[in-house]
Amino acid sequence: MKKNVLLIISGGIAAYKSLELIRLLRAKGSNVKCILTQGGEQFITPLSVQTLSGQAVYQDLFELTVTNEIEHITLTREADMVVIYPASADLIAKMAVGLADDLASALLLATPPSMPILVAPAMNVQMWENAATKENVHKLKSRGIVFVGPDHGDMACGEYGYGRLVSPESMLKHIENHLAPYRPLSGRTALVTAGPTYEPIDPVRFLGNYSSGRQGYAIAESLRDAGADVTLISGPVSLIPPDNIRVISIQTAQEMLNACLEMLPVDIAVMAAAVADWRAKEVSNQKIKKTGDEKIPSFELTTNPDILATISRPNPHRPKLVIGFAAETNDLLDNADTKRKRKNCDWIIVNDVNPDTKIMGGVENEVTILSSSGKQHFERADKKEIGRLLTKDIIQFFNH
Repeated sequence: MKKNVLLIISGGIAAYKSLELIRLLRAKGSNVKCILTQGGEQFITPLSVQTLSGQAVYQDLFELTVTNEIEHITLTREADMVVIYPASADLIAKMAVGLADDLASALLLATPPSMPILVAPAMNVQMWENAATKENVHKLKSRGIVFVGPDHGDMACGEYGYGRLVSPESMLKHIENHLAPYRPLSGRTALVTAGPTYEPIDPVRFLGNYSSGRQGYAIAESLRDAGADVTLISGPVSLIPPDNIRVISIQTAQEMLNACLEMLPVDIAVMAAAVADWRAKEVSNQKIKKTGDEKIPSFELTTNPDILATISRPNPHRPKLVIGFAAETNDLLDNADTKRKRKNCDWIIVNDVNPDTKIMGGVENEVTILSSSGKQHFERADKKEIGRLLTKDIIQFFNH
């Protein structure tokens, strides 16, 4: 990947990770020129950046190059891509409103519209969730700016949530995908379901489960990166909608089924959602109140539609590859293979959702893929990595 990458390093404790990203890019043969903002300089030194990049570090908006050309013009004309790693809330806000009061913001304003810009946010969770930041991110996405992350986890400030900078290794993969795209699923269409379904009992209560939607979202993003045209049908989750993926939000199993049927035909269907098996036969239109005698209400349940079996049913619109999921607590392989045969899907992915595994609702997964030709096990890993491994198998399926 011998490309010219222009790297902007803004302020934040995570700025130190940019040094590793520079090393990884250079190991891939890329030429890396760096802009270090005043905020970034509070956390890493220009000397460190210069040593790893092998290039002068740019900081001053009004400094001329040795050829007396203006830096924020010449740097963008020489680059194949602009990467902001990390991107502070301040720099994102400047980009959104078009400020140009330092070298980084002026350069971004002078970047040609055709040049890819990848932004990796890093900030406190409250800053990321602030309405102003959300509005700024929405504006930039509408202009074609690509956001990578942020990730979810512990913060340097001691809080927990979205706002962590994605790892240098993950950022490198995104950069490679934009500079030298590998699109083996180009021209293919994919449908992915994710998250739980909520089946109402009354206006404030529902039947549901602990699914976070992370695995389905990771699969959708990996399929997109491989070139597929992806539709993600998502139950109620707290995840950020991924870029360049059509997202349809639903609440109930019936809504999910209706959305799936509307999207057919597709080439690939990955049914990763944890769909509730049952729903209340009668839903109260008012909140069910406690009574003085503390009588516990009872509910008559009815079966929800079987989405996986419906999608797998032989018909002209059946996807070429239908993948189901089986969340099991005992006899994992036997139960999952029975489900695969009963529902007529091509593959089924089984995982252990016993409470001690911390898989359901967690960030990691460990799965086994079962098919008529055998089984394949993926060791415990981040759900994004599981999504990439599954996508590799899907690519092989369509290459045979």
